[in-house]
This record gives sequence, C-alpha cells and structure tokens, in this order.
Amino acid sequence: MKRDRFDPKGLIFEAYRIDGISMAECRTIFLDWALSLPEEMEARRAITALIERHGAERDHPMTQVLREGLEQAQSTGRRGGRAGRARQ
Repeated sequence: MKRDRFDPKGLIFEAYRIDGISMAECRTIFLDWALSLPEEMEARRAITALIERHGAERDHPMTQVLREGLEQAQSTGRRGGRAGRARQ
C-alpha cells in the first residue's frame, strides 16, 4: 500500500480491508487518522478525497464514519481553547 498525503499512515485503507469491522472500531481509527494528519492538511479536503476513493463501499462502517466526519468538518460554530475565549 502506497502511503499518501490524505492517509499518511494507511489507517483508512487498512480499515476497509478488515472483515467485520464495527462502527466503534472505525470511529477509533478515524480519530487516530485525524490526529495524524499534517497541520497543513485541511481535514475536509482529506475526508472528501477518501470518500471519493473508498465511497463505492457505501455500506461499510468506515464510509459512514467518513461521511459523519465530513458533516462535522463542514459545520462552523464554537471554537475551543484560546480562540474560543478570545471572541467573548
């Protein structure tokens, strides 16, 4: 498996290869994937690319998790930490 900028550790690729993987396991893998993205990589862009690459497997739990992640990445709103406090 060739690693790429959207899936640096190959986590998403490997998740699609695991037979019988659960939604909870996919969410854990997604979190690890999100934390491993380079700072300069926009999560929404990476998720969109991964859905395009793997989205044909619509009933796979990872596809569902990626779609949920895309919805969350597109929603704007509350920011935590210092940035959230600075607006008050």
